[in-house]
Amino acid sequence: MKSMFVTLSTTSFDELIAAARSPPALQALQSRGYQKLVLQAGWGSLPQPQPSSSPAAAVEAFRFKDSLAEELQSADLVISHTGAGSCLETLENGKPLIVVINDKLMNHQLELAKQLHRDGCVLYCNCSTLVETMQSMNLSAFKPFPPGQPEKFASFLNKVLGLQ
Repeated sequence: MKSMFVTLSTTSFDELIAAARSPPALQALQSRGYQKLVLQAGWGSLPQPQPSSSPAAAVEAFRFKDSLAEELQSADLVISHTGAGSCLETLENGKPLIVVINDKLMNHQLELAKQLHRDGCVLYCNCSTLVETMQSMNLSAFKPFPPGQPEKFASFLNKVLGLQ
């Protein structure tokens, strides 16, 4: 069953949850062959079940779990707020990612989204353009996220601290 996972991690972003489960988003989801939508609402409002007329085959929602690894591994597409941890964990799992910028926050989100997009790793949008992004996305165009190289950082740090 092809599934999409929407995650807010530990933040609150009710607008993203509402946009992802709106009738046009669910229709876009179904038209792309997705049969399941899993919503992780974080500290935001936990969405109420929708009427059975929903075009998506299955919609699940929860606030928190000890780990999101299972949801990330089983997702065919991830939509996330633009938190660095959520983005990196998704990309390290090799999943296609759409990051949604919270326009109400003045922070690093847009810079991070733009850089990851320039690198070919993600698509980014805001809540008002999420459906359009879902309709036009080309998941085969995503580039794999390069693995981390912690040994380079350790070597640099050792040099700076005079330990090498």
